[in-house]
Amino acid sequence: MWLFGEKDRAAMPTLNGSSRERFLLWVDGVGGYLVCLQSSVTLGRAEPPGEADVPLIADLAVKHARIVREDEGYCIEAFRPTWLDGRLVERTTLLPDACELRLGAAVRMRFHRPHALSASARLEYVSGHRTLPTTDGTLLMAEHLLLGAGPRCHVFCRDWTREVVLFRERDRLYCKSRGRFAVDGKTADDRAPLSIASHVQGEDWSFTLEPLTG
Repeated sequence: MWLFGEKDRAAMPTLNGSSRERFLLWVDGVGGYLVCLQSSVTLGRAEPPGEADVPLIADLAVKHARIVREDEGYCIEAFRPTWLDGRLVERTTLLPDACELRLGAAVRMRFHRPHALSASARLEYVSGHRTLPTTDGTLLMAEHLLLGAGPRCHVFCRDWTREVVLFRERDRLYCKSRGRFAVDGKTADDRAPLSIASHVQGEDWSFTLEPLTG
């Protein structure tokens, strides 16, 4: 049972529109993530602001490479020197799970698609480079993101006793988990809609969403 009223639901923002194609996810006790909703994201230098979807603080081209989600998986297209598992990317190439990408001379990332039934994926910053604002990784969100202690989770949360799902439905964002939790101080059972500025609190877990402009 969802305990928000109709007025609260009407105020929930939708996810379509350029200003809502990305947002920040801060998971308490775990870290921060840049979440990209669009099927095509550019990787590149963090300046000038707004040029790259994944803006890295590194010596890269402003638009260095692009990752695209397609029916068969994820592909990378290189605009500047980019390597996949040590091989120079010369054409659009499929990304296998757990592969390593190198952009330019020093930026290294690990690509993971941990759940076979989810099209969402994760980029880890192997070389220690970070985005602007600083995050611990990038989540390429298709329809679902799974947070929890299991090996198939997109965000690994070691101490959580329950898995939490973020999912998109009719251009809105929702949270789902077994049992009761709170969104912005209001109680929900099993599932609830979110805004792009919500704080979500469970029995032993919590996270916050933050809008990202530009």
